[in-house]
Amino acid sequence: MNTGFDAVIWDFGGVLTSSPFEAFADYEMRQGIEPGFIRRVNSHNPDHNAWARLERDELSAEAFDACFALESEALGHRIDGADVLALIAGRLRPEMVEALRRISAVMKTGCITNNFRAISSLAQDRAAPAFGGLYKREIMALFDHVIESARVGLRKPDPAIYAMMTQALDVSPTRCIYLDDLGINLKPARAMGMQTIKVSDASSAIDELSQYLQMDLRAAS
Repeated sequence: MNTGFDAVIWDFGGVLTSSPFEAFADYEMRQGIEPGFIRRVNSHNPDHNAWARLERDELSAEAFDACFALESEALGHRIDGADVLALIAGRLRPEMVEALRRISAVMKTGCITNNFRAISSLAQDRAAPAFGGLYKREIMALFDHVIESARVGLRKPDPAIYAMMTQALDVSPTRCIYLDDLGINLKPARAMGMQTIKVSDASSAIDELSQYLQMDLRAAS
């Protein structure tokens, strides 16, 4: 297969799973908080806020709970960090997993995910599914290499984390496709020469990926 690409690199949450932003929006509506508030807290002081520090494994879940509450309160609404942890798991998108499975059979694949190891009883106490349960062995085995922010101490959109992946896969960035649901995370990949796909919904992303790779990425109906 010669499509000009050697590897497809995936984000996890919001790409292979449903977006946590849907859960954020539902929470905000139920709590009478203006739409987009949680995302605003997460984007305020983006390199050093509680969310960024959690994803670099610099905070425990308990410390994140307190820090996020203070940061959100300063911006207008106090929200416990544990409430946010309980919202982020999402649901696997089987059609995206099928696309990954078909691609992994013929070319290199990688996953760069901003995540955290500081999952404790905080989120589980709020009846949330365990985030770690989404990292199913059979799905993660489809990747040639996985980079988790909390394990390497870097997080997207730091350009170094994308370079780390291309080096691990031994591919040129110009021969990679990168999928993410956040534009801010796509910019560094694009600047390196990757073809990028912003995932708003699974169907459109699969169609775009199919065109680039000239492959049928959908399961037979």
